[in-house]
Amino acid sequence: MSAIDSEHSAPTTSPLVERPPRPRTGLRRFRVDVGGEYAVNGLIGLIFSCTGPVAVILAAGAAGSLTEAELASWIFGVFFLNGILTVLASWTYRQPLAFFWTIPGTVVVGSALGDLTWPEVIGAFIATGVLVLALGLTGWVRPVMDALPVPIVLAMVAGVFLHFGVELVQALGSDVGIAAPMVGAFLVLSASPRMGRWIPAILGALIVGAVMTVASGRFDPEPATAGAIAHPVFTAPVWSWPAMIELVVPLAITVLVVQNGQGVAVLRAAGHQPPVNAATIACGVWSLGAACVGAVSTCLTGPTNALISASGTRARQYTAGIVCGLLAIVFGILAPTFVRLMLAAPEAFVATLGGLALLRALQNSFTGAFGGKYTMGALIALLITVADVKFLHIGAPFWGLVAGVAVSWTLERADWRSPRAA
Repeated sequence: MSAIDSEHSAPTTSPLVERPPRPRTGLRRFRVDVGGEYAVNGLIGLIFSCTGPVAVILAAGAAGSLTEAELASWIFGVFFLNGILTVLASWTYRQPLAFFWTIPGTVVVGSALGDLTWPEVIGAFIATGVLVLALGLTGWVRPVMDALPVPIVLAMVAGVFLHFGVELVQALGSDVGIAAPMVGAFLVLSASPRMGRWIPAILGALIVGAVMTVASGRFDPEPATAGAIAHPVFTAPVWSWPAMIELVVPLAITVLVVQNGQGVAVLRAAGHQPPVNAATIACGVWSLGAACVGAVSTCLTGPTNALISASGTRARQYTAGIVCGLLAIVFGILAPTFVRLMLAAPEAFVATLGGLALLRALQNSFTGAFGGKYTMGALIALLITVADVKFLHIGAPFWGLVAGVAVSWTLERADWRSPRAA
């Protein structure tokens, strides 16, 4: 390990909150470390977050008959507020630490809005933030994360990421005019290191896809029905036991285990040591702030962290997180305009871009899951996660992780007795 890499390894830890590395990051260092490759990775991370995941928010809002202003406020909260946290965390810990929102938690909220009012959901958001913050302050989260076998966690991550690869292949069959040129550009630039230094492969795919979309006449945004600038909407919370029972525990589990678990596993696979306790506390605090503007709970996201740490020197990848966070702040401010433009792109464009961007992360997840120990537990975690069966309003990734650990503990006792392979 080089001197630079060792400086960016695990931060010094205190009994509760992990301490940032020294010396602190300064503007001069950031200007030296940032580069085109990292800026592109940050841009791709944002593009991923503001396409498909935003559509999940819009679907949840439609289920609850939310107003356009309430939806714009939700989207403002998950981008503007979490963008600030992403910049602060990536700068402080000198690691790519992207915080956005829990996508499976958003799906849970969408299903609950058929029975609950929006103020009741806001009350559940606040209670979830308090619960996550309390658990973070206990210091229990980091030991639990450290105790989980890495291959089983990576198998769960592979199960979550797998549908992005499948959708990439499906896009080639359903919309070859958009998807095939993007894949071709990605392969050519990936195979040519000289060209790839000037235009990263994923940026080339993005440019080609945008050109093909416009040339085919399929970029047709809807007329603007709201202002260009987002205006936060503050909704007074209502406390109700049905909302607490239906939402708080599932949301907390998706934040702490599913989403943060993915984020921690992805970053560890990339060679980082994310500050688990600090991230948990930050998720609790920011979830409280997000709830005030009608936004779902904050989490350390898996896919976006995979994208911003996908390439480049490990010691400089934190700059991709900072770029992603800065762009998220701008996106949050201009949420009504950007959402309208993003949703005007063909589905194949979004699916192909997301699939290509996550190919390397998907490969690393499978390699880490099935390259050594705990392979039966990893297989069970993968199968249950891919099956996407929910139980008690909690998504399949959580149950895949639980079942994978249980099966591995039962059938692979020798792996548990010997030191685990990271």
